[in-house]
Amino acid sequence: MSRSGRAESPSAVLRTNDLVRIALRGAVGRPLRAVLSILGIAIGVAALVTIVGISDANRAHLNAQLAALGPDLLSVSPGQTLDGKTVPLPETAPAMISRIAPVTKVAAIGTTKATVYRTSLVPPGQTGGLSVAATTTNLAAALTTHLVSGRWLAGGSAPLPEVVLGATAAQRLGIGAAYQGARVYISGHYYAVVGILAPIPLAPEVDSSVLVSWNTASALLGFDGHPTTIYVRSHESAVSEVRAVLAATATPAQPGGVSISRPSDVLAAKAATDSALNSLIIVLAAIALLVGGIGVANTMIVAVLERRQEIGLRRALGARKFHITTQFLTEASILALIGGCVGAALGAAAAAGVAIERGWPVVLPWTPLLGSLATTAFIGLAAGLYPAVKAARQQPTSALTGSG
Repeated sequence: MSRSGRAESPSAVLRTNDLVRIALRGAVGRPLRAVLSILGIAIGVAALVTIVGISDANRAHLNAQLAALGPDLLSVSPGQTLDGKTVPLPETAPAMISRIAPVTKVAAIGTTKATVYRTSLVPPGQTGGLSVAATTTNLAAALTTHLVSGRWLAGGSAPLPEVVLGATAAQRLGIGAAYQGARVYISGHYYAVVGILAPIPLAPEVDSSVLVSWNTASALLGFDGHPTTIYVRSHESAVSEVRAVLAATATPAQPGGVSISRPSDVLAAKAATDSALNSLIIVLAAIALLVGGIGVANTMIVAVLERRQEIGLRRALGARKFHITTQFLTEASILALIGGCVGAALGAAAAAGVAIERGWPVVLPWTPLLGSLATTAFIGLAAGLYPAVKAARQQPTSALTGSG
């Protein structure tokens, strides 16, 4: 016997298809309110999926770079003594390092004091932050890079001394390709531009350099022959062992005055930094989801107040409290799931668009996608619980008369 004095029919049954139909009609029966509720959930899910998708695409891009460039690259550069003096690398350092058994490639550059300009008419102070560096012949092979235009430096004689431009240097000098007659002005002489290197993420100092051969730098630019950076490739399994002996091999007299780095660690650190920042933004996305859930709850509470007569009529016709509760929970879940699906689609599209625009591999974050949908279903149930219970407690007589 119910509190209204009417026995509830034990045979009352609400079929699943009827439940879905009634709940769907109730959820979208007020389009503007439904859209606003859906939008709150969609924004949170879209933000979450977009952030994770972009992060995964960036991580995949960095991993691809590491795989292509190789995590087996070490660089050796001059360090400082305890009194702050710079210890130059010996001229024999590259040859000595090449004798280490696991080492496969050794290349070097040596920065000169020369300055480079597009033409002789450029004012002396406008160097664009570019340097002129001597290079060994196998630099491109050691850094696993290639020429996007032209060729590498030739060893024979030529009408003009030759240079190869790093990617950044070519951009700042306004030279998009190596062509007949392309020249730069270095320390009072014109040099022919014969090649342009592709960008080298693990060696940005090469990107901003104008490269000349070791012999040309010694003969024309006053280069002293001391390398400023030595690039060492070794078998990946032996990188740690090679790193341990590099200092003593490069400068046996002062092994403490050598700086040794693993450039691939920079990319790994960048990925870790991105992950830390993404964690913060994901928290903000979760807050947006919570706000969306509150919007759904508010919509359902208002719906209960506006549909009291409908609820009373259904109760009078035999609907049980369980049926009313299930209907309103289903309505809230439908709103949340629609918002989740819309947000997931928008987030995936946004993440894919950013990845394509930046040339990254498109990686769809399936776990966050499925997780966000499961989360929105939970949010729908949680947001609709109180309104559903409130609706089920409506008494038919008071609901129909609008009292109580």
